[in-house]
Amino acid sequence: MRKAQRFLGTAFVLVLLALMAFPARAEERLRMSTTTSTENSGLLAVLLPPFEKKFGCKVDVVAVGTGKALKLGEAGDVDVVFVHARKLEDKFVAGGFGVNRRDVMYNDFVLLGPREDPAGVAKTIGAPDAFRAIAAQGSPFVSRGDESGTHQKEKEIWASAGIAPRGAWYVEAGQGMGEVIMMATQKRGYTLSDRGTYIAFRKKTDLVVVREGDKNLWNPYGIIAVNPKKHAHVKYDLSMKLVDFFAGPEGRSLIAGYKLDGEPLFFVFREGEKY
Repeated sequence: MRKAQRFLGTAFVLVLLALMAFPARAEERLRMSTTTSTENSGLLAVLLPPFEKKFGCKVDVVAVGTGKALKLGEAGDVDVVFVHARKLEDKFVAGGFGVNRRDVMYNDFVLLGPREDPAGVAKTIGAPDAFRAIAAQGSPFVSRGDESGTHQKEKEIWASAGIAPRGAWYVEAGQGMGEVIMMATQKRGYTLSDRGTYIAFRKKTDLVVVREGDKNLWNPYGIIAVNPKKHAHVKYDLSMKLVDFFAGPEGRSLIAGYKLDGEPLFFVFREGEKY
Protein backbone atom coordinates (compact mmCIF):
# COMPACT_ATOMS: atom_id res chain seq x y z
CA MET A 1 0.00 0.00 0.00
CA ARG A 2 2.80 2.40 0.95
CA LYS A 3 4.66 1.55 -2.28
CA ALA A 4 1.52 2.38 -4.25
CA GLN A 5 1.12 5.69 -2.39
CA ARG A 6 4.76 6.57 -3.02
CA PHE A 7 4.35 5.70 -6.69
CA LEU A 8 1.25 7.87 -7.00
CA GLY A 9 2.97 10.70 -5.17
CA THR A 10 5.98 10.48 -7.46
CA ALA A 11 3.75 10.37 -10.55
CA PHE A 12 1.88 13.47 -9.36
CA VAL A 13 5.12 15.38 -8.87
CA LEU A 14 6.33 14.35 -12.34
CA VAL A 15 3.07 15.49 -13.94
CA LEU A 16 3.25 18.79 -12.06
CA LEU A 17 6.83 19.36 -13.18
CA ALA A 18 5.84 18.56 -16.77
CA LEU A 19 3.04 21.11 -16.65
CA MET A 20 5.42 23.71 -15.25
CA ALA A 21 7.92 22.99 -18.00
CA PHE A 22 5.23 23.52 -20.66
CA PRO A 23 3.02 26.40 -19.45
CA ALA A 24 -0.38 27.03 -20.99
CA ARG A 25 -0.24 29.14 -24.11
CA ALA A 26 -1.01 32.80 -23.41
CA GLU A 27 -4.31 34.07 -24.79
CA GLU A 28 -3.77 35.91 -28.06
CA ARG A 29 -4.87 39.54 -27.98
CA LEU A 30 -6.10 41.73 -30.81
CA ARG A 31 -6.18 45.51 -30.62
CA MET A 32 -9.11 47.31 -32.24
CA SER A 33 -9.75 51.04 -32.38
CA THR A 34 -13.34 52.06 -32.99
CA THR A 35 -15.78 54.93 -32.77
CA THR A 36 -17.47 55.54 -29.43
CA SER A 37 -20.89 54.78 -30.91
CA THR A 38 -20.16 51.06 -31.29
CA GLU A 39 -19.33 50.86 -27.59
CA ASN A 40 -21.87 53.37 -26.21
CA SER A 41 -24.66 51.60 -28.07
CA GLY A 42 -23.76 48.30 -26.42
CA LEU A 43 -23.13 46.58 -29.76
CA LEU A 44 -19.57 45.45 -29.00
CA ALA A 45 -20.76 43.61 -25.90
CA VAL A 46 -22.87 41.52 -28.26
CA LEU A 47 -20.41 41.11 -31.14
CA LEU A 48 -17.09 40.44 -29.44
CA PRO A 49 -17.73 37.59 -26.95
CA PRO A 50 -18.80 35.08 -29.66
CA PHE A 51 -15.74 35.99 -31.75
CA GLU A 52 -13.40 35.69 -28.76
CA LYS A 53 -14.85 32.31 -27.83
CA LYS A 54 -14.64 31.00 -31.39
CA PHE A 55 -11.00 31.98 -31.91
CA GLY A 56 -9.71 31.74 -28.33
CA CYS A 57 -8.56 35.35 -28.16
CA LYS A 58 -9.27 38.65 -26.45
CA VAL A 59 -10.07 41.88 -28.31
CA ASP A 60 -8.77 45.01 -26.57
CA VAL A 61 -10.98 47.94 -27.59
CA VAL A 62 -9.92 51.57 -27.83
CA ALA A 63 -13.13 53.61 -28.27
CA VAL A 64 -12.40 57.11 -29.57
CA GLY A 65 -13.59 59.32 -32.41
CA THR A 66 -13.14 57.93 -35.93
CA GLY A 67 -10.33 60.39 -36.70
CA LYS A 68 -8.33 59.25 -33.67
CA ALA A 69 -9.18 55.60 -34.35
CA LEU A 70 -7.67 55.87 -37.82
CA LYS A 71 -4.61 57.72 -36.47
CA LEU A 72 -3.99 54.75 -34.16
CA GLY A 73 -4.12 52.52 -37.22
CA GLU A 74 -1.73 54.76 -39.12
CA ALA A 75 0.76 54.53 -36.26
CA GLY A 76 0.43 50.75 -36.02
CA ASP A 77 -0.87 51.00 -32.46
CA VAL A 78 -3.85 48.78 -33.29
CA ASP A 79 -4.41 45.81 -35.56
CA VAL A 80 -7.82 46.70 -36.97
CA VAL A 81 -10.16 49.72 -37.11
CA PHE A 82 -13.98 49.79 -37.08
CA VAL A 83 -15.25 53.27 -37.95
CA HIS A 84 -17.83 55.40 -39.82
CA ALA A 85 -16.45 58.17 -42.00
CA ARG A 86 -16.13 56.88 -45.56
CA LYS A 87 -13.96 59.73 -46.90
CA LEU A 88 -11.46 59.28 -44.08
CA GLU A 89 -11.59 55.49 -44.48
CA ASP A 90 -10.83 55.75 -48.21
CA LYS A 91 -7.93 58.11 -47.45
CA PHE A 92 -6.63 55.63 -44.85
CA VAL A 93 -6.65 52.80 -47.40
CA ALA A 94 -5.28 54.95 -50.25
CA GLY A 95 -2.38 55.94 -48.00
CA GLY A 96 -1.43 52.30 -47.62
CA PHE A 97 -2.34 52.11 -43.93
CA GLY A 98 -5.30 49.78 -44.28
CA VAL A 99 -6.31 46.83 -46.43
CA ASN A 100 -9.42 44.80 -47.17
CA ARG A 101 -12.03 47.33 -46.04
CA ARG A 102 -15.48 45.74 -45.70
CA ASP A 103 -18.91 47.31 -45.28
CA VAL A 104 -20.52 46.08 -42.06
CA MET A 105 -23.68 47.98 -41.15
CA TYR A 106 -25.42 51.33 -41.19
CA ASN A 107 -27.92 53.50 -39.39
CA ASP A 108 -28.42 57.25 -39.64
CA PHE A 109 -27.65 60.52 -37.92
CA VAL A 110 -30.39 62.42 -36.12
CA LEU A 111 -30.56 65.99 -34.87
CA LEU A 112 -31.57 66.08 -31.22
CA GLY A 113 -33.05 69.01 -29.35
CA PRO A 114 -35.44 70.03 -26.57
CA ARG A 115 -39.06 69.03 -27.08
CA GLU A 116 -40.05 72.72 -27.08
CA ASP A 117 -37.66 73.23 -30.06
CA PRO A 118 -36.73 76.91 -29.44
CA ALA A 119 -35.00 77.25 -32.84
CA GLY A 120 -38.01 75.93 -34.74
CA VAL A 121 -35.99 73.14 -36.33
CA ALA A 122 -39.08 70.99 -36.91
CA LYS A 123 -40.37 73.60 -39.38
CA THR A 124 -37.20 73.60 -41.49
CA ILE A 125 -36.57 71.77 -44.75
CA GLY A 126 -33.41 69.65 -44.60
CA ALA A 127 -30.49 69.45 -42.18
CA PRO A 128 -28.59 72.52 -43.52
CA ASP A 129 -31.71 74.66 -43.06
CA ALA A 130 -32.09 73.26 -39.53
CA PHE A 131 -28.51 74.25 -38.70
CA ARG A 132 -29.14 77.76 -40.06
CA ALA A 133 -32.16 78.09 -37.76
CA ILE A 134 -30.09 77.04 -34.73
CA ALA A 135 -27.33 79.53 -35.57
CA ALA A 136 -29.83 82.36 -36.22
CA GLN A 137 -31.53 81.76 -32.88
CA GLY A 138 -28.20 81.34 -31.05
CA SER A 139 -29.54 78.19 -29.42
CA PRO A 140 -26.89 76.06 -27.69
CA PHE A 141 -25.34 73.46 -29.98
CA VAL A 142 -22.95 70.88 -28.53
CA SER A 143 -20.46 69.51 -31.06
CA ARG A 144 -18.39 66.38 -30.66
CA GLY A 145 -15.40 68.51 -31.69
CA ASP A 146 -13.19 65.42 -31.86
CA GLU A 147 -12.82 64.63 -35.58
CA SER A 148 -15.10 61.63 -35.11
CA GLY A 149 -17.35 60.36 -37.87
CA THR A 150 -20.24 62.28 -36.30
CA HIS A 151 -18.12 65.43 -36.15
CA GLN A 152 -17.16 65.00 -39.82
CA LYS A 153 -20.84 64.77 -40.77
CA GLU A 154 -21.67 67.81 -38.65
CA LYS A 155 -18.96 69.86 -40.38
CA GLU A 156 -20.31 68.78 -43.77
CA ILE A 157 -23.77 70.07 -42.81
CA TRP A 158 -22.45 73.40 -41.53
CA ALA A 159 -20.53 73.80 -44.79
CA SER A 160 -23.69 73.03 -46.79
CA ALA A 161 -25.49 75.64 -44.71
CA GLY A 162 -22.80 78.22 -45.54
CA ILE A 163 -22.01 78.79 -41.87
CA ALA A 164 -18.76 78.61 -39.89
CA PRO A 165 -20.19 78.11 -36.38
CA ARG A 166 -18.64 80.20 -33.63
CA GLY A 167 -19.74 82.04 -30.55
CA ALA A 168 -20.85 81.25 -27.02
CA TRP A 169 -23.79 79.20 -28.30
CA TYR A 170 -21.49 76.71 -30.08
CA VAL A 171 -19.69 74.32 -27.72
CA GLU A 172 -16.95 71.93 -28.90
CA ALA A 173 -16.95 69.20 -26.28
CA GLY A 174 -14.13 66.92 -27.43
CA GLN A 175 -16.09 64.05 -25.87
CA GLY A 176 -17.78 60.81 -26.92
CA MET A 177 -21.35 60.71 -28.15
CA GLY A 178 -22.92 59.65 -24.88
CA GLU A 179 -21.25 62.48 -22.97
CA VAL A 180 -22.25 65.00 -25.65
CA ILE A 181 -25.90 63.96 -25.48
CA MET A 182 -25.86 64.53 -21.73
CA MET A 183 -24.16 67.93 -22.13
CA ALA A 184 -26.78 69.00 -24.67
CA THR A 185 -29.47 67.81 -22.26
CA GLN A 186 -28.07 69.97 -19.46
CA LYS A 187 -27.75 73.02 -21.73
CA ARG A 188 -31.22 72.52 -23.25
CA GLY A 189 -29.52 72.59 -26.61
CA TYR A 190 -29.11 70.69 -29.85
CA THR A 191 -26.62 68.09 -31.04
CA LEU A 192 -26.07 65.67 -33.91
CA SER A 193 -26.01 62.01 -32.88
CA ASP A 194 -25.90 58.62 -34.47
CA ARG A 195 -29.26 56.95 -33.94
CA GLY A 196 -27.79 53.91 -32.17
CA THR A 197 -26.26 55.91 -29.32
CA TYR A 198 -29.39 58.03 -28.99
CA ILE A 199 -31.55 54.92 -28.59
CA ALA A 200 -29.13 53.58 -25.98
CA PHE A 201 -29.27 56.88 -24.05
CA ARG A 202 -32.94 57.68 -24.61
CA LYS A 203 -33.92 56.84 -21.04
CA LYS A 204 -31.20 59.19 -19.73
CA THR A 205 -32.25 62.28 -21.70
CA ASP A 206 -35.44 64.17 -22.51
CA LEU A 207 -34.04 65.41 -25.82
CA VAL A 208 -36.07 64.26 -28.83
CA VAL A 209 -35.36 63.78 -32.53
CA VAL A 210 -36.18 67.08 -34.21
CA ARG A 211 -34.69 66.31 -37.64
CA GLU A 212 -34.22 62.94 -39.36
CA GLY A 213 -34.57 61.08 -42.63
CA ASP A 214 -32.46 63.30 -44.87
CA LYS A 215 -30.43 61.48 -47.51
CA ASN A 216 -27.22 63.14 -46.31
CA LEU A 217 -27.75 61.80 -42.77
CA TRP A 218 -27.06 58.17 -43.74
CA ASN A 219 -24.33 56.62 -41.55
CA PRO A 220 -22.44 53.53 -42.84
CA TYR A 221 -19.75 51.68 -40.85
CA GLY A 222 -16.71 49.85 -42.22
CA ILE A 223 -13.99 47.61 -40.78
CA ILE A 224 -10.38 47.69 -42.03
CA ALA A 225 -7.32 45.58 -41.24
CA VAL A 226 -4.11 47.55 -40.65
CA ASN A 227 -1.64 46.89 -43.48
CA PRO A 228 1.11 44.46 -42.37
CA LYS A 229 3.37 45.85 -45.13
CA LYS A 230 3.25 49.16 -43.27
CA HIS A 231 3.55 47.68 -39.79
CA ALA A 232 5.01 44.18 -39.74
CA HIS A 233 4.13 43.61 -36.08
CA VAL A 234 0.34 43.80 -36.51
CA LYS A 235 -1.68 40.60 -36.19
CA TYR A 236 -3.00 40.55 -39.73
CA ASP A 237 -4.28 36.97 -39.80
CA LEU A 238 -6.35 37.44 -36.65
CA SER A 239 -7.49 40.87 -37.87
CA MET A 240 -8.85 39.31 -41.05
CA LYS A 241 -10.72 36.74 -38.98
CA LEU A 242 -12.41 39.65 -37.18
CA VAL A 243 -13.11 41.44 -40.48
CA ASP A 244 -14.68 38.30 -41.93
CA PHE A 245 -16.64 37.67 -38.73
CA PHE A 246 -18.11 41.20 -38.53
CA ALA A 247 -18.95 41.39 -42.24
CA GLY A 248 -19.94 37.73 -42.59
CA PRO A 249 -23.10 35.77 -41.75
CA GLU A 250 -22.33 35.39 -38.01
CA GLY A 251 -21.68 39.08 -37.45
CA ARG A 252 -24.60 40.20 -39.60
CA SER A 253 -26.93 37.94 -37.66
CA LEU A 254 -25.77 39.34 -34.31
CA ILE A 255 -26.04 42.94 -35.53
CA ALA A 256 -29.48 42.44 -37.06
CA GLY A 257 -30.70 40.81 -33.86
CA TYR A 258 -29.43 43.53 -31.54
CA LYS A 259 -32.33 45.69 -30.35
CA LEU A 260 -33.25 47.91 -27.45
CA ASP A 261 -36.90 48.04 -26.44
CA GLY A 262 -37.65 46.13 -29.63
CA GLU A 263 -35.98 48.73 -31.85
CA PRO A 264 -32.93 47.88 -34.02
CA LEU A 265 -29.91 50.16 -33.56
CA PHE A 266 -28.12 49.14 -36.75
CA PHE A 267 -28.97 47.55 -40.08
CA VAL A 268 -26.72 45.18 -41.98
CA PHE A 269 -25.70 45.30 -45.61
CA ARG A 270 -27.22 42.46 -47.59
CA GLU A 271 -24.91 39.84 -49.10
CA GLY A 272 -23.00 41.49 -51.95
CA GLU A 273 -24.41 44.94 -51.19
CA LYS A 274 -21.82 47.70 -51.00
CA TYR A 275 -21.77 51.36 -50.08
